Amino acid sequence: MKPSLEKYAAVIKNLPDPPLRGGDSLPQQLLLDRDGTIEIFYAPFEYSNPKARIVIVGITPGRVQAVNAIREVQSQLKKGASLDVALKAAKSTGSFSGPMRINLVVMLDYFRLNVWLGIGSCAELFGARMDLAQFDSLLRFPVFIDGGNYNGKPPMVDHPLLRRYLLDHFAVGVGLFRDAVFIPLGDQVGGVFRWLTQRQILDDARVLDGFQHPSGANAERIAYLIGRKPREALSSKTNPDKIDAARDRLREKIRSLKPVSVP
Repeated sequence: MKPSLEKYAAVIKNLPDPPLRGGDSLPQQLLLDRDGTIEIFYAPFEYSNPKARIVIVGITPGRVQAVNAIREVQSQLKKGASLDVALKAAKSTGSFSGPMRINLVVMLDYFRLNVWLGIGSCAELFGARMDLAQFDSLLRFPVFIDGGNYNGKPPMVDHPLLRRYLLDHFAVGVGLFRDAVFIPLGDQVGGVFRWLTQRQILDDARVLDGFQHPSGANAERIAYLIGRKPREALSSKTNPDKIDAARDRLREKIRSLKPVSVP
C-alpha cells in the first residue's frame, strides 16, 4: 500500500499545535523506511493534478517544505476539510516554499513560460492558476541522511531503496500528465531525467532541462542564466559555457511548444 494521507491523517491532526518548526525532526510516527543512515518520512505531497501543463520537479522535499506541508494539513483537518482539500492546500503551501519559490518564478518568467501558459506570471501557479501546474519531486517523500536533507548522494538510481521510491512513485505517476512538459531543477535532477528518458519512461521532447535549482546556493548561476550578471563578473565556481548551452537548449525546446489554450 502506497503512503497516503488517509493512513497518516490522525497522526498529523494530533501532533502538538503548532506541530513543527522548520528545524525540527519529523515525528517517528511518520517514518516510512530506513536503510542505514538514510531515512524516508511521510509528508503530504501525494496530490496530483492530471490536468497540469507544467510539472516542476525537484530532488526531494526538504525539511522546511515538509514541515510547512504538515502544518498546513493539520490546520485544514482541524477546520474539517476533506483529505483532498487538505492535500491540495499542502501542495501549494509546501512546494518550493520560501526563497526558492521567488527564484523559481524569476527563471520561469525569464523563459516566458508564463506567456506560453497564458498567464501574467508563473507566480500564479502557486495561487489562482494552480490548475496549470504540478509541483513534484523525484523522491516524493522527504529523505534525510544523518538527519540532514538528502542532496543527491548517494545517487538515487544506484541505491536500491532510493531507486525503488523513484520508480514506484514518481516514474509510475509520469503517465498521469499526458499534456504536460517537465522541468527538472538542477543538474542532479536533470541527470535522473536523462536516466528515465533513456529507459523510455519519459519522452525527452517533453523535458525542459537546463534550469538551475532555485536554492540560494545557486544565486550566481541563476543570475547568469537570466542575464542579470555578466560573464566577466562570475566567480570561478560558475561555468558560463555550460549555462550558455543550457539557455540555448531551453529556448529551442520552448520555441517548439504548442501554445496552451487557457480557459
